[in-house]
Amino acid sequence: MAQPKADVVVVPPAAMPEPDIAAELDALAARSSPSPTTTRGAAPVAARPPLVVVGHRGSGMNAPAAPPEDPRARGGDVRENTLRSFNAAAAGGVAYVEFDVQVTKDGCPVIFHDNFIYTEENFLSYGPQRNPDKAGKPLLRKLKDGRILRWEARSEDALCTLREAFEGVDRRVGFNVELKFDDDLAYTEAALAAALRAVLEVVFEHAGGRPVIFSSFQPDAAQFVRKLQDKYPVYFLTNGGTQMYADPRRNSLEEAVRLCVAAGLQGIVSEVRAILRRPAAVAEIKEAKLSLMTYGQLNNVLEVVYVQHLMGVDGVIVDRVREIAEAVSAFPAAAGESGSSEGGGRCERLGAAAGTPSFSTPEMSFLLRLIPELVQ
Repeated sequence: MAQPKADVVVVPPAAMPEPDIAAELDALAARSSPSPTTTRGAAPVAARPPLVVVGHRGSGMNAPAAPPEDPRARGGDVRENTLRSFNAAAAGGVAYVEFDVQVTKDGCPVIFHDNFIYTEENFLSYGPQRNPDKAGKPLLRKLKDGRILRWEARSEDALCTLREAFEGVDRRVGFNVELKFDDDLAYTEAALAAALRAVLEVVFEHAGGRPVIFSSFQPDAAQFVRKLQDKYPVYFLTNGGTQMYADPRRNSLEEAVRLCVAAGLQGIVSEVRAILRRPAAVAEIKEAKLSLMTYGQLNNVLEVVYVQHLMGVDGVIVDRVREIAEAVSAFPAAAGESGSSEGGGRCERLGAAAGTPSFSTPEMSFLLRLIPELVQ
C-alpha cells in the first residue's frame, strides 16, 4: 500500500563504481560485427528477433513549445491520445500504441496524459467535439518549466474514453495501457484498487483478441494489477535513475528488476538514457527473464534505435512513428546479410534497405562511444 511521502525516509545508496561504458560498448561492437569469412559447416547464427515499435500516445506526443525541427513536433501533428492519432499510428505500421489511462471521479477510464484540466466539469467537454454543433472548452498544457500554453494540433480530434479506443481503433494494433497516477499524491490500497478495477472491467469486456500490455510508473499499481489479473503482461516503467524520486523502487534499473522478479511482472520499460549509460543492464534484465522496452526523446533518433536493436532491446516507444517503423522493418534482414571480406575485415554494410543505418566496424565503435556523451 502506498504510504504518505512524509513517512518515507530515503537512504542514499552506497556509492557504486562507475561502469566502464566504453569497454562495454566496444565489446558490443565486436559482437555485432560478423566475421568476414564463414566456416564451412558452422552452425547458423540465430536471427535476432524483430524490434517492436510502439507509437507514443498514438502517432506521437504533442509538444506545444517544441521548435519545428524537434522530432516531437513532427510526430505530434495529430492530437495525442485520440482515436485519430491511434489509427494514424496503426496505418504507419506500428505493432502497438501506448496511451495514458486515468479514472475520473465518477469511475470512468479516460485517455489523457496530464494530471489536471483544472476543472470539475465533464472531461469530454474539453477540446474538439464530435458533435459539430458543440464548442469544446479550450485545452491548455502546463510545461515542466511552469509555462501554460494553448494546446492545439494541426489535425484535431476529440478526447476519448478507454472503451471508445477499444471500439474505434484498428483491431490489428495492440494497446500498451499506461496506468497513470499522480506522482505528487499518496494512494491508499482502496483508491488503487478502485481505479484498477474500473480499467480492468473495460479491458475484459472490450479487448476481445487485441494484444494488451499494462505498464505503470507507480510501483504499487504495477504490482496490484498483476495480482488482480494474469491474462495480460504487466511492465514496470522506470526512469532508471535519470530522475530521482522519494520511492527508492523508482530510482534504478536494479530496483526495477528486483520489483519485477518479486511481483512476477513480465518486463521493464526504461528511459533509453538509462540503458545507454549502462549497456550491461540489458543482459542483467534478460538474465532475470524479463522483456525490455525503452522510451524517451532519443528514441526518435534512428541510429539510437538501431544500436538498441543490436543490444537486444525488445521494443521502442517513439514519436516519429512512420519513419522509425519503416526503418525498423528492415533491421532483421539487413543484419543477417553476408558481407564482403574486402577492406581488411570491415563488416558488411548494414541496411541495404532505404532508411536503415549503414555502419562499418570503426563507425559503429565511434557511434557507440558517442551516444553516452550525448546522453550526458
